[in-house]
Amino acid sequence: MGVEPAVIKRRSRMRSQDPASVPREVEGEPDLVSVDTTWGELQPLQCAPGVVTLGELELLDSLSVGAVLVDTRVPGSRAGITIPGAVNIPHDRILESKDQLDPSRMSVFFCNGPQCPQSPAAVRALLEAGYPASALAYYRGGMHDWVTLAMPTERTA
Repeated sequence: MGVEPAVIKRRSRMRSQDPASVPREVEGEPDLVSVDTTWGELQPLQCAPGVVTLGELELLDSLSVGAVLVDTRVPGSRAGITIPGAVNIPHDRILESKDQLDPSRMSVFFCNGPQCPQSPAAVRALLEAGYPASALAYYRGGMHDWVTLAMPTERTA
């Protein structure tokens, strides 16, 4: 009795509008957000060997003991919001800005969510440049999960 392996694929993009990478509030519905499912490419849970992946509660715990939160999104993909206290170092400028990071403190990287490659790219670039994996963490949920879980946000400049 052989069982065929399941073949599961993400649906193809059906919309022709530009995708919205950050969930948006639904007008007149204070506790609802609209999520665009058509953008990006799913990222692995572990973005690089030796780099821990965090959920929301672990992220909050890390911040409470001194971790630095790094928003790796480029300005055009930030939708005007970020996680409170985050510093913005765009993924495509991470190597030229790595002196802003302190390897004695954990740096937690995030971007727009599980389908966004910006943080994984930044982490891998730092590792290839010799930055210690033990000083890096990845919040895979990013702004997508943060917003859908009703966590606080702040406006970006």
